[in-house]
Amino acid sequence: MTINQAWPTGIFSARLIGRLSEAGAISADRPYDGDQIQPASLDLRLGEKAFRVRSSFLPGPGKTVADRIQTLKLHEIDLTKGAVLERGCVYIVPLLESLDLPDEVSASANPKSSTGRLDIFTRVISDGARSFDIVPAGYKGALYLEISPRTFPVLVRTGSRLSQMRFRVGDARLSAAEHKAVHAAETLVFDPNMDVGEGVSLSIDLVGEGRNGLIGFRSKRHTAVVDVDKKDALDVLDYWEPLINRGSGELILDPDEFYILVSRESVHVPPDYAAEMVPFDPLVGEFRVHYAGFFDPGFGHSAAGGTGSRAVLEVRSREVPFLLGHGQTIGRLIYERMAERPDMLYGAALGSNYQAQSLKLSKHFKSYP
Repeated sequence: MTINQAWPTGIFSARLIGRLSEAGAISADRPYDGDQIQPASLDLRLGEKAFRVRSSFLPGPGKTVADRIQTLKLHEIDLTKGAVLERGCVYIVPLLESLDLPDEVSASANPKSSTGRLDIFTRVISDGARSFDIVPAGYKGALYLEISPRTFPVLVRTGSRLSQMRFRVGDARLSAAEHKAVHAAETLVFDPNMDVGEGVSLSIDLVGEGRNGLIGFRSKRHTAVVDVDKKDALDVLDYWEPLINRGSGELILDPDEFYILVSRESVHVPPDYAAEMVPFDPLVGEFRVHYAGFFDPGFGHSAAGGTGSRAVLEVRSREVPFLLGHGQTIGRLIYERMAERPDMLYGAALGSNYQAQSLKLSKHFKSYP
């Protein structure tokens, strides 16, 4: 398949992402990492420099990100040997990957699951962009990542992977009727709190059954640095305060705090579909849920070692304290069709970190009893 040939409608599988790369639609300054292409997304890697800037920005039509950096940068940071990005600051990093997309192929980005669980706010920016994380069909140019650690200072380096990108042709989102039909055939959500319709509604688990009452974690302040490339390296209690159900089934979210919580329901993404969490819905409360929105084909799929997996939720109240109750609706999963069934599914065979998960912190932390 060349860049000028027709591409199928839907979310691209790993095989199609590989074809895009072979056709020159995706290029990089160095060879891909062995596991960089996921079942329905491509991990994006940090380049050699980071720029501390005064503020977040969008370049806007006719303007480049590089030009904006020159007017807003405070200083330049070498990432080749690793560097600490401080919490509360905004950084722009040119990525190793760039695009020359076919006219019908667009892309969207989201933080990786582990990035969201560290409360690292990331957004992909392209030249001329009017919005974050959206790359229009036919885009040709460089990619940049805005990074703002919110809770922990983080150590990153050239090649660190904080964000991921999906490629698609057309609008493959399911309608309400299609969500219902797929749920009836393949069970998208186990023990649903609400009927499946415009996506799958998820509610919060504040009981902790089977976890000795553990309902979540609240981040600590003034911690040591987190190296984003090291797995199973950190003691949970050095960074997190465990939250235990004491019988009320309620939790007040403090606007200044970051929480890791978990859905009451288990969810399933069949092989022919991908899903995305709606990150904020003002109709269900003044809080933001789930920075990392991509759910790959095979998440919670029995043949891939799942049989339903909980959705771990990265939660921040927005401006006011907010009371959550057990079973309260906290977000929605929207499903999309794959352009083809992927050869590989999210799961144990890929070494996926969060298959069959319940309440789970990011991969950087040792297991918690």
